[in-house]
Amino acid sequence: MTENPEEKLADAKKRLSLPRIVVICGSTRFMTEMTEADLRETKAGKIVVKPGCDMKSPHELWSDPVEAEALKVRLDDLHRAKIRLADDVLVVGDYIGDSTRAEIAYARSLGKSVRFTHPEVDPGA
Repeated sequence: MTENPEEKLADAKKRLSLPRIVVICGSTRFMTEMTEADLRETKAGKIVVKPGCDMKSPHELWSDPVEAEALKVRLDDLHRAKIRLADDVLVVGDYIGDSTRAEIAYARSLGKSVRFTHPEVDPGA
């Protein structure tokens, strides 16, 4: 039987004895909360991946509106790759916008478990 890529990845992570990988999702307005969640998940022995850019804060890398829009598209693709890599998803914050809602739907379509720091905002509840 041929394994699909997801099964191959799961098998490779198991053979490498990797800890569980959690991806943090949510609005970048919650970067402080994401850092706290990263700390707690890391303390619990998990590998943590999260958004690496807060485009809501000014920075020269996204000061040009055209470049910023192209960067946002690349970052969204990168974050979906982080979701594919992860075992679990942790949604941070008490607000779910369109991007986060799409990330949750994507994670669930892949069969990932999704946890919330504020379960009352779960769009699937």
